[in-house]
Amino acid sequence: MSRIALILPILLLGACQVSTDDANDSMTVQYNQDVAENAAADVGNAAENIGGMIANDVEQTADKVKNEVGDVDVDVNRNAPSNSN
Repeated sequence: MSRIALILPILLLGACQVSTDDANDSMTVQYNQDVAENAAADVGNAAENIGGMIANDVEQTADKVKNEVGDVDVDVNRNAPSNSN
């Protein structure tokens, strides 16, 4: 999840559109909110998909362990063994 948080600022930089006007020796930087929102949504969707994959892997691993170990019956007798002295 932290890797995705590191990627988000880089994607948001893509929402900045830079144009230069050599005739006027000027530069214009514009922020496109739609592009930023789309990038944030993409990151959120990726995080959700990764979370789902992790949950599926955990569930499958638990099923494999259960199938391998099987059910274990434990019989507990609370009576102290009798002394045959």
